[in-house]
Amino acid sequence: MLRNYLRIALRHLANNRSLSFINIAGLALGMAGAILLLLNVQFNLSTDTFHANKDRIYQTYYRGVMDGSTQCWTATPGTLGPALKKEFPEVQAMTRVAYTGKLFTYGDVILKADGVYADSSFLDIFTFPLLEGDPKALADPGSILITQQFAHKLFDDASPIGKTIVLDNHNPLLVKGILKDPPYNSRLRFEYVLPWAYGQTRDLDVQNWNHIYASTYVMLPSNIDLPALNKKISDISARHTVQETPSYNFFYPLRESYLRGRFQNGVPVGGNIDNIRMLTILAGVILLIACINFMNLGTARSEKRAKEVGVRKVIGAGRNTLILQFIGESIVFATIAGLFALILVQLLLPVFSQMARVHLSLEWLSPSFWLGAVAFVLLTGILAGSYPAFYLSSFKPVKVLKGMIHTGKALVTPRKVLVIVQFVLAILLINLTLVFRRQLQYTQQRPIGYNKENLLFQPMTAALKKNYTALKNELTGTGIAEAVSLSSTTITQSRGSITGLKWTGMDLKANPNFNLITTQGNFVKTNGLQLLEGRDIDVATHPEDTLSCVINETTAHLMAPLHPIGQRLEDEGKAWTIVGVVKDFLIDNPAQATDPCIIRGESEANFISIRLNPNRQSIAGIHAVETILKKYNPGFITEPRFADEDYNAKFRESENTGSLLNGFALVAIFVSCMGLLGLSIYTAENRTREVGIRKVLGASVTGISLLLTRDFIKLICISILIASPIAWLMMNSILRNFSYRISPSVWPLLSSGFLALLIAIATVSFHSIKTALANPVKSLRTE
Repeated sequence: MLRNYLRIALRHLANNRSLSFINIAGLALGMAGAILLLLNVQFNLSTDTFHANKDRIYQTYYRGVMDGSTQCWTATPGTLGPALKKEFPEVQAMTRVAYTGKLFTYGDVILKADGVYADSSFLDIFTFPLLEGDPKALADPGSILITQQFAHKLFDDASPIGKTIVLDNHNPLLVKGILKDPPYNSRLRFEYVLPWAYGQTRDLDVQNWNHIYASTYVMLPSNIDLPALNKKISDISARHTVQETPSYNFFYPLRESYLRGRFQNGVPVGGNIDNIRMLTILAGVILLIACINFMNLGTARSEKRAKEVGVRKVIGAGRNTLILQFIGESIVFATIAGLFALILVQLLLPVFSQMARVHLSLEWLSPSFWLGAVAFVLLTGILAGSYPAFYLSSFKPVKVLKGMIHTGKALVTPRKVLVIVQFVLAILLINLTLVFRRQLQYTQQRPIGYNKENLLFQPMTAALKKNYTALKNELTGTGIAEAVSLSSTTITQSRGSITGLKWTGMDLKANPNFNLITTQGNFVKTNGLQLLEGRDIDVATHPEDTLSCVINETTAHLMAPLHPIGQRLEDEGKAWTIVGVVKDFLIDNPAQATDPCIIRGESEANFISIRLNPNRQSIAGIHAVETILKKYNPGFITEPRFADEDYNAKFRESENTGSLLNGFALVAIFVSCMGLLGLSIYTAENRTREVGIRKVLGASVTGISLLLTRDFIKLICISILIASPIAWLMMNSILRNFSYRISPSVWPLLSSGFLALLIAIATVSFHSIKTALANPVKSLRTE
């Protein structure tokens, strides 16, 4: 029986090549889009789940009042971890993790790499397998663990164990182990692990409870009463610090910190789980649109298969048997479409992975992959074939054998409803794409408050720090640069923040968070900021500027009605005098409001900013800067970056998201139009005699074309009317996530509706016009 059903399915496929192609192509595209999205969902759901102790690993959070509301954050002081381990026996193990970047030298190989500082229990808590070497290496401050890829960069194929590498040109360390490369679904990314004890003697502050820079992880018993323990540890930081608005600690599961790491008023309200839900819904929408095609084309062919159903029922076939037969046929179609979908997914995976910033692959040799693929095909086949199967199996044999079946004549039919649903979903996707694109363009055109043209950044090195004065004098003295300055961060990136500042008349409960930039002087001129009043920081000319600061407009508004110049900002026993106010400039997310910012006079410097002379040729000026930098930076890597490149990188993720939305919206509208094309072909074939008679009686090509397309146009117009209010609500909901946003308008609704209507008309008109142009004699003779 199964062989007979398969033979019938293949026969129908061969006898209706055009409609079968549309069915398979539509299903394949829909399945491919859904598979790509579901692979992304699987990747996100698997993040950090490879650790053997994943259910016992917790990250330490802070909860406190900031910017007038209760907020939560993960940065902790280096002193917190040991205190937790010492004071609470429930903490079975603890490790601190702090990111760092180092210059590595081995023989003639010099390269820069990113890694982490970690405690000796790092490998006991996290599952990063040690392939070779000493598992206790992190207890030795003179050792280092490196990953496979990093070992290959430094040593090629030679064994690195026991070899000495030099950090930052003067710190030798012994390689004591090789770690397996962290999997792509790990949030902890590194090329090497340095002992915390090594960093403690150089970069890390482990005495100051107010210096927040590390992530603190703990391992707890599997049966721990987390609420009770969180109550016990909550005041550990408050007991060690003196703050007007104290912060409190709590443990949060590692898994939850990824999926539900967004807090509002101190309560988790979402996070990456929201993106996962959105991707899952989008996958369902794409697959549903493809399945609706199959349903519509399946029911459209009902008249041709009605006699087959009638004959089978007369000779004894039950309805359940017919349902199984038709669903079996749809599974055959889904299987063929699934094979094409997998080929398409394999071709698109590299591009999709890059744009979605994930690492996806098809595990062809994995039994679970094929089990999932079979389940996906069966689900698609059953979903796509369910309505046609129940519809076709419901025919009464007496009526169909007498030719008394009529389909599609009612005002409302399931087929029309399915077409409307299909285009409502497609229009919503188009609208989402248009709104997202317009919002992105709006943020890209936002005034940034500084001049990013002809601005270069060079990371600070020991050699540049030593030779800075000579470097600055040569750059400015030769006219290559207009201005040069040192700072803790570049103006394009936020790398520091501060809370707890006090000034006369402030609301002590607000505790605003400020972006913090430190500089030795000339920061305003070098970066092209607009000074509204006062002056820039200049420690060389004004030694007292080591206790002075410049603020932005947003900070000045916080201090209103006070006139800011001359006011003092108190911080941990020091008072910083405001000497200048600059116009607001963009540091963080371009789609969010400008944060308050303070530029303080301090000696800390991580970057050199260089304002090139615009009167010199840009290429020649850049080459000259690189030459001078290399002259004063021997033994280190010289890597100047352009400010405009740094700024444009802020939009890269949004641009990729927009491109993905464009792609899936195109898939949705294309698959929907394929269904329309199939229906128009079938409608035209069924009305061939009618068209021939109308032409003989004098009907025009235009009139016949309108006759064949008007029903479809009505359905699209109904879809637009239904989709528009839903799209309006969706648009407003999306825009609420942006502080700096466009105003809701009707033009995306009009554009998405008009675009869907235009594409639909073009789709159905093609075959309608072809039918209208056909020779009526031939049509009538054929009939």
